[in-house]
Amino acid sequence: MLYRLATAEGDILDNIDLILNLEKSKKLSTEINEKVEIAKVTEVAINDASEAYRPSASRGALVYFMMMELTRIHSFYKYSLDSTIIVINRAIDKVAEAMNPKKEAPPPPEEGQEAEPVEEEEQEKEITPRSLKLRVEKLTDAITFECFNYVRAGALDRHKLIIATMLCFRICIKKNIIAAKEVESLIKKEVSTDEKHQSESLKFIPESAWGAVRGLESIKVFENLI
Repeated sequence: MLYRLATAEGDILDNIDLILNLEKSKKLSTEINEKVEIAKVTEVAINDASEAYRPSASRGALVYFMMMELTRIHSFYKYSLDSTIIVINRAIDKVAEAMNPKKEAPPPPEEGQEAEPVEEEEQEKEITPRSLKLRVEKLTDAITFECFNYVRAGALDRHKLIIATMLCFRICIKKNIIAAKEVESLIKKEVSTDEKHQSESLKFIPESAWGAVRGLESIKVFENLI
């Protein structure tokens, strides 16, 4: 357009094609500006929705990275991101179906009977802050369960409790229910070198574990364990 304006000869107003193209460009520019403003509003809405669903996304990431570390337990515990996404989508579909169940189609009329009028499906109810919070909680729980169930199905029996414990600890750490240092103290099994008499009432604890029980007392939460 700029080239045509620069190379136009004679009176520009007599160039009908040029005038029409100018009008078309002006109209297109106005439409683009309107769509840009709409896009800005849409972007804000998308960002707000993303923040609302962040807890569910965070849980999905937590479970996935735990799954990636299961090779430390056994070399055949390997999971791809694609398969994990399929499992997460399954959890999302189940929550959507539970919160917005589809109406069953009426049975076909018997001979001689008129067919019942089919009601139009009600529009999906507007999501309120309360219903959104409930949806996110259900999504988080569903993602956790479906991913754990996916791993459990292919895990050896002797590893299932370990995997469940790993998942439980990680969720509790994420929620600040327990401290990571407390979990590390259980995993590392620090044995106390300070020998302390094991009373008769504590003889049910094997001698091989007594040193580790004593070692736990160095952690604040376990200081009164014995």
